[in-house]
Amino acid sequence: MKFTDGYWCVKKEMTPLYAVEYADSRRNGGELTIYAPGKHIANRGDCLNLGMLTIRLSSPMEDVIKVSISHFDGTAYKGPFAEIKNTAPHVRIEENEEFLLYQSGETKAVVDKRPDSWGIRFLDGDRELTGTGFRNMANIRNNETGRTYTVEALAIDVDESIYGLGERFTPFVKNGQVVEMWNEDGGTSSEIAYKNIPFYITNKGYGVLVDNEGDVSFEIASEKVERVQFSVEGERLDYYVINGRTPKGTIEKYTELTGKPALPPAWSFGLWLTTSFTTDYDEATTSSFIQGMADRDIPLHVFHFDCYWMEAFEWCNFTWDPATFPDPEGMLKRYHDRGLKICVWINPYIGQKSPLFQEGMEQGYLLKKTNGDVWQTDMWQAGMGLVDFTNPDAAAWYQGKLKTLLDMGVDCFKTDFGERIPVRDIAWFDGSDPVKMHNYYTYLYNKAVFELLERERGEGEAVLFARSATVGGQKFPAHWGGDCSATYPSMAETLRSGLSLSCAGFGFWSHDISGFESTAPADIYKRWCQFGLLSSHSRLHGSSSYRVPWLFDEEACDVLRKFVKLKCSLMPYLYRQAVLSHEHGTPLLRPMFVEFPEDRSCETLDRQYMLGDSLLAAPIFKSSGEVEYYVPEGRWYNILTEEEVAGGKWHKESYDYFRMPLLLKPNTILAVGAEDSRPDYAYADGVTLYLSLFEDGAEAETEVTDLKGKTVLTVRAVRKGSAIRVHAEGENRNIHLRSLEEKLEAIME
Repeated sequence: MKFTDGYWCVKKEMTPLYAVEYADSRRNGGELTIYAPGKHIANRGDCLNLGMLTIRLSSPMEDVIKVSISHFDGTAYKGPFAEIKNTAPHVRIEENEEFLLYQSGETKAVVDKRPDSWGIRFLDGDRELTGTGFRNMANIRNNETGRTYTVEALAIDVDESIYGLGERFTPFVKNGQVVEMWNEDGGTSSEIAYKNIPFYITNKGYGVLVDNEGDVSFEIASEKVERVQFSVEGERLDYYVINGRTPKGTIEKYTELTGKPALPPAWSFGLWLTTSFTTDYDEATTSSFIQGMADRDIPLHVFHFDCYWMEAFEWCNFTWDPATFPDPEGMLKRYHDRGLKICVWINPYIGQKSPLFQEGMEQGYLLKKTNGDVWQTDMWQAGMGLVDFTNPDAAAWYQGKLKTLLDMGVDCFKTDFGERIPVRDIAWFDGSDPVKMHNYYTYLYNKAVFELLERERGEGEAVLFARSATVGGQKFPAHWGGDCSATYPSMAETLRSGLSLSCAGFGFWSHDISGFESTAPADIYKRWCQFGLLSSHSRLHGSSSYRVPWLFDEEACDVLRKFVKLKCSLMPYLYRQAVLSHEHGTPLLRPMFVEFPEDRSCETLDRQYMLGDSLLAAPIFKSSGEVEYYVPEGRWYNILTEEEVAGGKWHKESYDYFRMPLLLKPNTILAVGAEDSRPDYAYADGVTLYLSLFEDGAEAETEVTDLKGKTVLTVRAVRKGSAIRVHAEGENRNIHLRSLEEKLEAIME
């Protein structure tokens, strides 16, 4: 939201109260409260008829400083609030005549005490991160509407780039953009998004989380080109400066603060096939798809039933449509006997025709308006209501309906929707602020479903396919990118959104292979299969047409088969990376600048990515098969073409449908499994260790886990002269070595 008219003037309808200078401070344990009046105090008379901002500094965790700005403390400040971990770190507070220091870990907030010189500088040791100062921190009143806003604007350095803010389909570097934190169902080709996370990171190695679940408005080098400005309606604004020293370290610190991703089951990394959205299907149809994949030797691991597994107008009743599926228990058993896991589509809406509507209404489980009526709409389902997850009994009731499906043989759920949450004349069971609940609802929705799965299936066996999210949503994987179109530009914007979302620690992410809307030509289908199988989770899904490969062309079957089998064989590497994401918060798919923060050429790259810490993938977005990609310094190796690729430069190449840039980082060990037909197997049995192009004296280490994420094999390698010497500890069972440089000998010690 914009408040100014150029650099000098404020919009005529706006009256600002800026923090102008330091007046006083108080300490209360680890919290420091600072008082900043709205003008310079030259004499006692200046203290009268004057507004003042109260700024509180605190620290929930080492190297994290929370800033709370308030105007009128007596104004109610309702939740919901993001769940924040507080470790009660030691803080240091010091003061002299000119400055006031607040320090957590190595991160400092330095408050300027000099007259008429308001400012707070945030530092990492002696290194400047960002800061607020003249005409930045404010409470602003709109005289025409009577609304007030609390505003902050933090400095951007000359060469600083801003990333993140959740899933964003707009340009990857956010400088120059206006971003509103408001979850909406708008597809993938606009500025709105399903997953709004008011957290950004920068290439300077720090991040900022605005602790407000409502409609936070960001002006990123837009209204003030030297600043990231953020504002919320009301009398208070809280934000955290998070200092991880590098982009990756800051993502890890953020997930330490807001929650690490759960570890999904290994089977979920395989290929998912769906019925698609509005297609006609019954058991004969779905069985023909499953058999068709088997006949073509295309490994399939999860089958998903989209919304029409339930009867029309009754979404959700959580009951199989008897006209289409008269024997659901038998069908699910038959599919389980074929080695498949089963996913079904759900959402948090209850149509009026559903038998559950009356039940939910009578029990008080549906969201109500302020006058006591059940809130209803005809948008999506006729007369639908919304489950009120702020009511613990309503959440338990909803979980009970899903448990019936789990008992029947369903393994997981696609938690669709969660964005169309009303805010006017709404009364939540727990009294939550309706505006803040708009985005936060998805957290409660996905949490309820995920916790049921953990309880019923066991920890490590829970997985969702979720569309909407907010702060903390990364704890409930996996997420997919929403309704994309069957075009190359939409494929590229899908990748941009995944890279942006990963900056908030969302470790496990997917997308609709070949696009959701319309039907892709065979060319795009095959290119998207490459990209889709080089994502953490891989799903064939569409809107009004099926996505089985033989409906595109027979070569599509060959391409899909190759990349499904490739992914299965890479599972020893991928699952170790998944464990690292679970333990540290580092996403599986990550932007190049996160992995190579010192390489300035990586800062704008959004058409390639690192898949874990050792594989670089560059999807192909042109029908010509051409791709341009950048490779950081070193001697890389394309594991698909078996060719060395020079680093420190750009490459422009053309590929057929069976190849693409998939490069192994120098001086690394890639663990490749002996199985290529399923993602869940004994990774250490018969594992092949691919030793990349090692420099003389270079060392590397990797681990292989079991299906619970426990390390069972640790491997270390070092190049000495013309040999790479390898040492393995743990379950050393039939290990194979392969040096990717023919002149080097691989020796197991």
